[in-house]
Amino acid sequence: MDNYFVLSGAICRHPERSESPAGIPHTVLTLEHRSMQQESGLNRQAYVRMQVVLSGTVLQQQAQHLTLGNQVRVAGFLNRHQNRSGQAKLVLHAQQIEQLS
Repeated sequence: MDNYFVLSGAICRHPERSESPAGIPHTVLTLEHRSMQQESGLNRQAYVRMQVVLSGTVLQQQAQHLTLGNQVRVAGFLNRHQNRSGQAKLVLHAQQIEQLS
């Protein structure tokens, strides 16, 4: 998968489902990733929480049974989202999702 970002982790908040004014279904997941990585020859614990947006009917069918605590692997692209107060954050827009547990 060229130029895709891949993140695996546990769903740490209940999925939020909605529909756009154009009728496109969306699900927002919050993933918590923890792993041990090598940096400059030393072990380093990596930790991140990131929102994942699943859009469209195909991904909605795959996400239908996802719940709090499920382990998943998501591939997609990163995008910047800005909330109403102007605070920006990175969000992963899923192109593929795989349930691991």
